[in-house]
Formats: sequence, structure tokens, C-alpha cells
Amino acid sequence: MVRRVQTTTVVDRVTILERATAGETDSMIATARGCSIWTVRKWRRRGQRLGRPGLTPTLGRPSKAPLSTIAPALRATILSLRRAHPGWGPETILAELRAAPLWSEQPLPSRSRIAALFKHEKLTRRYARHSDLPTPKPIGDARPHDEWERDAQGWMLVDGIGKVCLINILDVVSRLKVERYPCLNTTSPPLETYQLTLRRAFLTTGLPKQISFDHGTVFFDNTTASPFPTRLHLWLLALGVAVRFTRIRRPTDHAKIERMHQTMTLQALLGQHWADPQRLWAGLDARRARLNQHIPSRMLGGQAPLQAYPEAAHSGRHYRPEWEADLLNLNRVYQYLATGRWFRRVKADSCLTLGGTDYYIGKPLRGQALEVTFDLQQNVFLANVIGTNKTIALPPQGMRVSDLMGELSRFLALPSYQLALSLNHEAWRELTYTQMLTGTDS
Repeated sequence: MVRRVQTTTVVDRVTILERATAGETDSMIATARGCSIWTVRKWRRRGQRLGRPGLTPTLGRPSKAPLSTIAPALRATILSLRRAHPGWGPETILAELRAAPLWSEQPLPSRSRIAALFKHEKLTRRYARHSDLPTPKPIGDARPHDEWERDAQGWMLVDGIGKVCLINILDVVSRLKVERYPCLNTTSPPLETYQLTLRRAFLTTGLPKQISFDHGTVFFDNTTASPFPTRLHLWLLALGVAVRFTRIRRPTDHAKIERMHQTMTLQALLGQHWADPQRLWAGLDARRARLNQHIPSRMLGGQAPLQAYPEAAHSGRHYRPEWEADLLNLNRVYQYLATGRWFRRVKADSCLTLGGTDYYIGKPLRGQALEVTFDLQQNVFLANVIGTNKTIALPPQGMRVSDLMGELSRFLALPSYQLALSLNHEAWRELTYTQMLTGTDS
């Protein structure tokens, strides 16, 4: 007998779909279930079109796409503006619509509804959570070698040499010109060159307490909103040297080193001819020594840096390249990492990247957002899947003492070294190391 009230449960609908899939007709199913053929037809068709999810009731008002009630031409204009200018947000697009004669007098949707439309049409960029690198506090009652500024000067043409990029290091308090290293035939010195420049400075002047850098890619991870310290940064931390970064687009934070660029150019390069790189190097060293010892500075009351601050001749923290493996303390690195956190998303290759190193997470977590911290108890990274209690332990990679030392560890392993004849950029670094290291042949 046919039921008067044509209500059906989810179980009834699933049974209708299963019987229809098995080959029964609507009439056969209606007779067996005691309902009308129209009810059977309705749920059979919906189940075949939408599958089992389509058989469950949907509560509330029928869902509609965002801005489906506005004029179709306005909705199309909003979407076309976004597709043509992916960097324009809802506020920018609203401003463009208000400035357009066609829409200036028309009622416009709110910023939130335009944002909802972009999300519905998959025109939004995936949000990257931000976290800043831990930054040391300013040093009070500063003394010589409490902080150095380091910066690379833009390249210039030097008569007899060609393109030269000077890397300069300055002590903030005493204005001591700690180091200047000429990079030949390059406008973007690699990490190895900056590491060598700092080693030369440490060798002659000792280790400082802190060094400030700009946001160059060698010093700062500019590829993510959640930067991880670079290898140069970790190496300095292991040596017991803190790292501070200037503010973005604030060149005044490095005003002193900028003046050193100008001074070294005027004193040693402008109008000068250098027959070969060796003479250029010797001339820069000689001029830097003269500036430090004899030439008065208005910033120091008419005295040279070492006249005003004799103690600036050395920081008191001695360094030699041969000692570096013993000076590097990985616990300093771990202590620093324990104060930070990093947000990453698992890539298509099932890895996340920290400091240029890939850590395998696993296929099931592809695309998942992770929060990474460092655990001092186990000395491992802990990657937590955001929104869950799942945590993965990742032993640190690329952080051994030999990794942080870079090419110096290779030179130290050689009983003697014969310099190659080619005078490329790498050969100049090799020449410098042979001069710095004791017990080597050049």
C-alpha cells in the first residue's frame, strides 16, 4: 500500500539508489518501498547526478555564489579587473570602480563581498603567515667593537683594473675602518667572499660582539614571510657574534658605513691608476691604515680613530682560521633557534625547506601548513601540522661545524697548497687563505 505522507529518510534514499543501480525500475522500487513512483524518480535522479552526498538534506537557504544578485555586468567587471591585475585587492578595485563613469553613480558591493567573490572564484593568493627573525637588543654603553657595520659598495670602474665592488666593515663607536675587500669582476659577491672578508677582519682586529647587515640575500632569507637564518648568520652565531639587521628601506641605519664607502672611494680610488689587482689591494690596505692612524675625523673631534680610541686596535677576542673549528659552538646556534618559529607549507615533493635545505615530511601531508620550532631538549626541529596535534621531529641538517666553516674546512685539511694560476674570483679567495693560514705554501 502506498504511504500517504511521501517523506523519506536517508536510508530510504540510499536504498532507492542502490536498487536502481542494481537494475530495478522505478515501478519495482516504488512497489517494494511503498512510496510513489515520483518519489523514487526524484531521489534516483538526484543520486545518479550527485552521488550519495546529494541524498542528504541541506539545511538553510540554498547557497548562492557571492555577488550573484548584483548586475551581471558589474560582477564581470570586478572579475576582469582582478584577472588583469592579480595584485589589486578589493579596496583598489572599489577605488577603480568609483573612478569609472559607468559605475561611479551605481551602488557598489562592500570590500568583504568582493573578497568573498575572489575566494569563490579561486582568485586569491594563499596567505603566508609571518614571523620575524629574533633580533638582539641594542647594546648599551657601547665601546669599540661592540658593533660593526658591514656593507658592499656598488661596483665602480677602477682605472687599470675594471669593475670593482668593495666590501667594507666599520666599527660603529671608534669609526675604525676594520676591513675593505675588493671583489673583482662581480657585482654580487657570493657568501664565500663575505665569509672570507669577515675572517680577515677577525684575524687582524678580533671578534666583535655584534655585526649589522642589510637585507641582502646572502645575509637574510628574502624568499618567505617567515625567514630562516642563512648559513652566514648561523656561522657568526656559532662564533659568538650576534647579528642585527637594518630596517627595510632605512638606509640611515647604515649611515656610518655609507660614509666609509665615500671616504674609501675619494681617498684610494678616485683619479688613481692601478697596474694590477695586487697593487690595488696593497694600496687599499695602506690607505685604510693611514685613515685609521693619522688622518683626522670631524666625527672624532679632529682625531684619527686609533688616536681617539687606542683600545680599538683589537677587540680582545682573538681569532685565527686554524682555531675556527674549536671556536664554533653549535649550542649557541641551538639557543638562538629555540627563540624562533617558522611557518612552512609541505611542497609537492613532500618536503619543507628551511635555510635552503629540504626536510622530507611525507606524501600524506602535501600542501599542509606547518609551524616549525626548535626543541633544546632533543636538539631537533619540531614541525607541528597546524590545527592538529601531529608533530614531526626533524634532526637539523647542514649545521655541522664543517658545514658552517664552508671552504675553510677544505683548506685546513691540506698539508700544503699550491695556488692555481687562474685569477678568477675563487682563486683570489684561495690566495687570501694561503696568506692567512700558517704552514701553507703559496
